[in-house]
Amino acid sequence: MMTDRNNTTVTPTMRAIAQHRYGTTGTLEYVEAGRPEIAPDEVLIEVHAAGVDRGVWHLMTGLPYLVRLSGFGLTKPKTPVLGLDVAGRVVAIGSGVMRFSVGDEVFGIANGSYAEYAAANESKLAHKPARLSFEQAAVTATSGGTALQALTDAGRIGPGQRVLVIGASGGVGSFAVQIAGALGAKVTGVASKDKADLVEAFGAERVFDYATDPYLDGSERYDLIIDTGGLTPVRRLKRALTQNGTLVIVGGEGGGRWTGGIGRQLRASLWSLLLPQRLKALVSREHHTYLERLAVHLERGAVVPAIGRRYRLEEVPAAIDDLAAGRASGKSVVVVRHDP
Repeated sequence: MMTDRNNTTVTPTMRAIAQHRYGTTGTLEYVEAGRPEIAPDEVLIEVHAAGVDRGVWHLMTGLPYLVRLSGFGLTKPKTPVLGLDVAGRVVAIGSGVMRFSVGDEVFGIANGSYAEYAAANESKLAHKPARLSFEQAAVTATSGGTALQALTDAGRIGPGQRVLVIGASGGVGSFAVQIAGALGAKVTGVASKDKADLVEAFGAERVFDYATDPYLDGSERYDLIIDTGGLTPVRRLKRALTQNGTLVIVGGEGGGRWTGGIGRQLRASLWSLLLPQRLKALVSREHHTYLERLAVHLERGAVVPAIGRRYRLEEVPAAIDDLAAGRASGKSVVVVRHDP
């Protein structure tokens, strides 16, 4: 069921990036598709912008296979239209929606945001902070929400703590550096040499070059390490922790085709049972409460989404290829409609 209280005509079709089988960006098509129907607890969003994050690569390729077993489709994508992060205006609401009205500007997670319209559960959306553009808001939900949970829920960050963020120039890392600083921590970042200035601009007091600096040799220890890099052995990471420090592993890159890098996370959790240090594997939740907590920092200007490159909707394949090849700095954004 759908209640449309907007006088604006919503067309029955839309342009979208779709795929009907798992694979590389070569499986993606720029197509004319039917506008999504919404459930009672969903809203229909007129998409203005959509974010590009590592999660869309996993959903596109169906790798690791654990993604398919998690309900996204065993042999082909359950949701043909790709895309998660979204920002736009509500143009219709389901009969059970209580938190939003037609015309509201929102951001969060949608079911297929690489399109002119997208359906989203109201529990995965929040009102867009007024000071943010749609483009800034569109790159915030997945990476910003993950960084917030890694620092606060899993990491139990406190003022004055020494925090090391590995992968500090990337999507989650760029938010983690800023949020940690906003919460009163002393932040050190790890990134490539050519991105050091960018990480310093995020607020890091010091930046290590991951390729040449021995930042995990134990000569410096940290109360909290946020590892978004995905490949560093746990034994090296824990060597740079204080005696009661915390390691939070975000994501599971690398590894095999079945479980990806989750094996590293499982090993960390098992080691944590035997050590005074806390070694945590983060499973990020998609819920509006995290977006609303994040919005407080965004509204104050303490956290500013770092937009890297902008792409048109038909350029989504190039955006994903650039991300997978490590050519993206900060957060890439797909511009579907330009802000008025």
